[in-house]
Amino acid sequence: FQPFLEITVDEWNARIEVNLTGTFHCCQVVIPHMLDAGWGRIVNISSSSTHSGVARMTHYVASKSGVNGLSKSLALEFAPKGITVNVIPPGFIDTPMTRKSVAEGLVDFDRSLATTPVGRAGRPEDIAAACAFLVSDEAGYLTGQILGVNGGRNT
Repeated sequence: FQPFLEITVDEWNARIEVNLTGTFHCCQVVIPHMLDAGWGRIVNISSSSTHSGVARMTHYVASKSGVNGLSKSLALEFAPKGITVNVIPPGFIDTPMTRKSVAEGLVDFDRSLATTPVGRAGRPEDIAAACAFLVSDEAGYLTGQILGVNGGRNT
């Protein structure tokens, strides 16, 4: 969380490097093997913040939005080769990072719960279940999709 005018170029580049360029590198490493196999599944993780933006998180939201665009482009390019590429943008998930933001007063846990229609925070297992489906044979007709695992938020 940082005001836009206080984000340095180094901080901007660090967020892009980890979230977007890191995803780029991972895809470049695995896709040749998937091409050799004639089959593959990629599930990238972005953020529900890409749906609406978040004040004071411009660099983070921009980097995760880039993951969505990268994934959609890869889906189109590699679908004819048997490779699907989809994205999960997690919603309000109860993780150590979330708890740290709550402890620092950056996130209001109760307000976040109140704006989540299912009435609870997500669990890492919720993300894992969606990912397990997207990498399955049953999901072979799904590519270029953004599957929000968010309890009804940001839909």
